Amino acid sequence: MSRTVYVNGDYVPEEEATVSVFDRGFTFGDGVYEVTAVLDGKLIDYEGHANRLQRSLKELGMKMPVTPDQMLEIHRELVRRNDVAEGLVYLQVTRGAADRDFAYSDDLTPTLVLFTQAKKVSSVKAGIRVISAPDIRWGRRDIKTVQLLAPCMLKMLAKKEGKDDAWMVEDGYVTEGTSNNVYIVTADDTIVTRNLSNSILHGITRSAVLRLAKEQNMQVVERPFTIEEAQQAKEAFMTSATAFVYPVVEIDGVKLHDGKPGAVSRRLGQLYLEEGRKNAI
Repeated sequence: MSRTVYVNGDYVPEEEATVSVFDRGFTFGDGVYEVTAVLDGKLIDYEGHANRLQRSLKELGMKMPVTPDQMLEIHRELVRRNDVAEGLVYLQVTRGAADRDFAYSDDLTPTLVLFTQAKKVSSVKAGIRVISAPDIRWGRRDIKTVQLLAPCMLKMLAKKEGKDDAWMVEDGYVTEGTSNNVYIVTADDTIVTRNLSNSILHGITRSAVLRLAKEQNMQVVERPFTIEEAQQAKEAFMTSATAFVYPVVEIDGVKLHDGKPGAVSRRLGQLYLEEGRKNAI
C-alpha cells in the first residue's frame, strides 16, 4: 500500500514525491537526518531527536525549515495518515537546491522530507554477531549527516562474512557500530562505553539508557575500549533509535556469555521499553 510522505510543505503519495536533481543532499551529501521510533502510535524520545537535529543544523550552518511545533505536528500527522502502530519516522533536511558548485549561498531554501516505515522495534532481542573493521568515516561523527556510505560498506562487509554488523575501530579503540553506540560489561558488571566527542554520534537512546543504568545504581564508565577487551567482557550490547537495546553475543568469532544475551543488556532493554512507552508523545 502506498504511503503518504511529506515533501517541502505537502503530504503526497510516495509515488508522487519528488526532489530537485540539483538538491545539495543529492549532489554533495549536504544534509542531516534523524530517525524517531514509534510505539503504540506514539513517538519515542522525540525531544532528544529534535534537539540533536537543531545542533546538527547549527554545526553545519543550515536553516531549520519549519518551527519546532510544526516539526512535531508533521511527525504526528504522518504517523496518523499511515496508521503506524510500530516503526519509525525518518526526516531529512538538506541545504537546498542550487546549480552544482562546492561553494554555496546562505540564501538557499532548505529541503525537508519525512516518511514513515512500519517495522517491529520492540521485539525480543536474540543477540547479534559483529566483526571489527577500520573506521573510515569523516571526523565529525557527532553531526548526524546523510554521509553514510562508509557505514553501509562496513555493514555489507559484515553481511558477506555471515555476521550482523561491524564495530568500527580507530587508533586501536572501538568508536561505534555502523548505526549504533556500543557497550561492554566487565566482570564486576561495570558498563563501559566510549565517552562523547567528535568521534561518535551522541546517541539519544545512549543518553536515556545510561541515565536508566545510573538510576538502577549500575556502575557506568565512559572511556574507550579495545576489541580485545570487548572479547574478554562479560557481555556486550548496542543501542539505537530503531533497535533500542540489542545484545551482542559474538565479536570477531569470540562468543560472549556462552553466545546468549546477558542479564545487564536484557534488563536495560526492558527498562528502556517500559520508560519509552510511558513517556511517548
